[in-house]
Amino acid sequence: MQFILNNRTAPFEGENLTVNEHVKQKNYTFKLLVTKVNDKLVKINEQDQVLVRDGDRVEVLHLISGG
Repeated sequence: MQFILNNRTAPFEGENLTVNEHVKQKNYTFKLLVTKVNDKLVKINEQDQVLVRDGDRVEVLHLISGG
Protein backbone atom coordinates (compact mmCIF):
# COMPACT_ATOMS: atom_id res chain seq x y z
CA MET A 1 0.00 0.00 0.00
CA GLN A 2 1.16 3.53 -0.67
CA PHE A 3 -0.23 6.87 0.43
CA ILE A 4 0.92 10.45 0.93
CA LEU A 5 2.15 11.11 4.47
CA ASN A 6 2.87 14.74 5.35
CA ASN A 7 3.28 15.61 1.64
CA ARG A 8 5.63 12.68 0.88
CA THR A 9 4.83 9.39 -0.78
CA ALA A 10 5.13 6.63 1.80
CA PRO A 11 4.94 2.86 1.25
CA PHE A 12 3.42 0.77 4.05
CA GLU A 13 2.94 -2.91 4.71
CA GLY A 14 -0.60 -4.19 4.86
CA GLU A 15 -3.81 -2.88 3.40
CA ASN A 16 -6.49 -0.64 4.82
CA LEU A 17 -4.67 0.29 8.02
CA THR A 18 -6.56 2.17 10.70
CA VAL A 19 -5.12 5.50 11.80
CA ASN A 20 -3.93 3.89 15.07
CA GLU A 21 -2.23 1.04 13.20
CA HIS A 22 -0.47 3.58 11.01
CA VAL A 23 0.73 5.56 14.06
CA LYS A 24 2.07 2.36 15.66
CA GLN A 25 3.77 1.25 12.43
CA LYS A 26 5.53 4.64 12.08
CA ASN A 27 6.48 4.53 15.78
CA TYR A 28 5.33 8.06 16.61
CA THR A 29 6.14 8.81 20.25
CA PHE A 30 4.53 12.22 20.86
CA LYS A 31 1.50 12.02 23.15
CA LEU A 32 -0.36 14.86 21.45
CA LEU A 33 -0.89 13.97 17.79
CA VAL A 34 -3.46 15.44 15.43
CA THR A 35 -4.31 13.28 12.44
CA LYS A 36 -6.11 14.12 9.23
CA VAL A 37 -7.07 11.80 6.38
CA ASN A 38 -7.88 13.47 3.07
CA ASP A 39 -8.12 16.85 4.83
CA LYS A 40 -10.68 15.55 7.36
CA LEU A 41 -9.76 15.68 11.06
CA VAL A 42 -9.81 12.25 12.74
CA LYS A 43 -10.93 12.47 16.36
CA ILE A 44 -9.05 10.45 18.95
CA ASN A 45 -12.03 8.18 19.65
CA GLU A 46 -12.38 7.45 15.89
CA GLN A 47 -8.77 6.48 15.18
CA ASP A 48 -9.49 2.75 15.56
CA GLN A 49 -12.32 2.91 12.99
CA VAL A 50 -11.00 5.28 10.29
CA LEU A 51 -9.15 3.40 7.57
CA VAL A 52 -6.21 4.71 5.57
CA ARG A 53 -6.48 3.34 2.05
CA ASP A 54 -4.10 3.20 -0.87
CA GLY A 55 -3.67 6.69 -2.34
CA ASP A 56 -5.04 8.63 0.67
CA ARG A 57 -3.46 11.84 1.93
CA VAL A 58 -2.53 11.58 5.61
CA GLU A 59 -1.22 14.31 7.88
CA VAL A 60 0.18 13.66 11.33
CA LEU A 61 0.96 16.78 13.35
CA HIS A 62 2.73 16.98 16.69
CA LEU A 63 1.18 19.42 19.15
CA ILE A 64 3.75 21.12 21.30
CA SER A 65 2.82 23.38 24.18
CA GLY A 66 4.94 25.52 26.39
CA GLY A 67 5.66 29.02 27.32
